[in-house]
Amino acid sequence: MDKIVNTKPVVAQNLLRKSDIKILLVDDREDNLYSIEAIFEKDNYTIVKANSGREALKVLLKEQDFSLILMDVQMPDLNGFDTATIIYERDKLKDIPIIFITAFGYDEDYIFKGYKTGGVDYIYKPLNPEVLRMKVSVFVELYRKNQQLLLHEKRLLAANRSLQKEIEERKSSEEKIRLLNEQLVQNNAHLKSVNEELDRFAYVASHDLQEPLRKILVFSDKILMKEKFDRESEKYFKKIIDSSKRMQILINDLLSLSRKSMSSSDFEEINLDIIVKDVIAELEVQIEKNNAHIHIDELPVIYAIPALMRQLFYNLINNAIKFRRKTVDPVISIKSEMIKGGSNGTVHGDYYRITISDNGIGFDPKYSDEIFMVFKRLHSYHEFEGSGVGLSICKKIVEKHNGSIRADGRPGDGSTFTISLPQKQ
Repeated sequence: MDKIVNTKPVVAQNLLRKSDIKILLVDDREDNLYSIEAIFEKDNYTIVKANSGREALKVLLKEQDFSLILMDVQMPDLNGFDTATIIYERDKLKDIPIIFITAFGYDEDYIFKGYKTGGVDYIYKPLNPEVLRMKVSVFVELYRKNQQLLLHEKRLLAANRSLQKEIEERKSSEEKIRLLNEQLVQNNAHLKSVNEELDRFAYVASHDLQEPLRKILVFSDKILMKEKFDRESEKYFKKIIDSSKRMQILINDLLSLSRKSMSSSDFEEINLDIIVKDVIAELEVQIEKNNAHIHIDELPVIYAIPALMRQLFYNLINNAIKFRRKTVDPVISIKSEMIKGGSNGTVHGDYYRITISDNGIGFDPKYSDEIFMVFKRLHSYHEFEGSGVGLSICKKIVEKHNGSIRADGRPGDGSTFTISLPQKQ
């Protein structure tokens, strides 16, 4: 057996290339095999040759994807008719058309015998190359059409299966949606109850937390008025009073922050330079204790809620001092720039970009989003004090102002917090 695969350029037609068309040549004479092969050279078919009926049967045991079989009738041992009879006994081969090649002329009995075995046509010797090519091309085209139909059938079956699956999934989804809607109604009722409970808790917390603060303020004032202190003690008493006042403001701010919506009357025009200077004055003790250096560029005037802005910068500057490296003095830089007609995905139009950078311990960039989560701590309580809510409050404050906040850092190389706030609300 000799298998020949042409390597000439392939021309695509319909679904199959010419090189996808396989033809089995069966003849006991090598010269006939090569002459027929030469006739099909221009067509780029894949030609497989067998020099006997038995050899053809061996080929067909391994390969069944033939478009056509050209078989000589007169062969020793097993002639073409007998070979065809054996071939068509197998279900996988019964659809392969066989064209007989014969030198017996137009004997009707002979022709009938060939058709009876399953042959589809005859070619007579001596071969006419053009007639042979034309007849073969007809059966090749039929093979192509058949393959197209088979492929369309597979696609239709696949589409039907997909449609059936989609119908089943849709029915299942509708049932899930119904159950989810029921669950949603229940959750909404529970949420309403929880919110009402939280409102009651917020009121009680506000009242109970402010009562001891008021006493601290009153008694501190009385002590300060009655007793004579040195300048340093007086300074500390004033710090106690200022911190208590700030605590009162903070309680009210947190309650305001927890409200579902903000009123336009809550916003006013404020100068962030003044806000930051107030924060630095409040952090004076920490700044002196840690020998911190703070560099502030000119900051903008914006529409915002003053107390919340004060809380925002207090938390960020305090963090920059707290998370310092032990071997170097903290250096904090606060800068601002105006972005005209910009967009950062959250803030659109004219907005201010404010950055607060430090030379502290930094953090792993993979925690850039997590550090804004409530109670998320990257360090233990023994290393650094804090509740783990400071940055989450910062994020909520910025979002209440229709802005955004981002954290960037690297371990041992400091941190930068970038705040984007719209020029106008």
